[in-house]
Amino acid sequence: MLILRSLKPGPNHAYGISQYLQQQSESEFLVDNGSLYPALQRLLQRKWISPQWKTSPNGRRARYYGLTLAGRKQLVKATSKWQRFALAMARILAAES
Repeated sequence: MLILRSLKPGPNHAYGISQYLQQQSESEFLVDNGSLYPALQRLLQRKWISPQWKTSPNGRRARYYGLTLAGRKQLVKATSKWQRFALAMARILAAES
């Protein structure tokens, strides 16, 4: 879900995705390549993202990933599910013993 959310503003390369997640989470989420690349492959297989080779701002060739229509639908679905889960957890944790 977080990778899909990071691509909502537009296509990005793997390093840009990890930087987005780190910045938006105020460094709570540090994504390493060993986790990111397998996750990207799963999202590609599910056709939630699509790849495209482009030149990065530093002049290097990089694989950029963008959301597909199916990926946008999945992001909405996963976000809704996560919000319900987070509210349920908050209720449980706030309950007095």
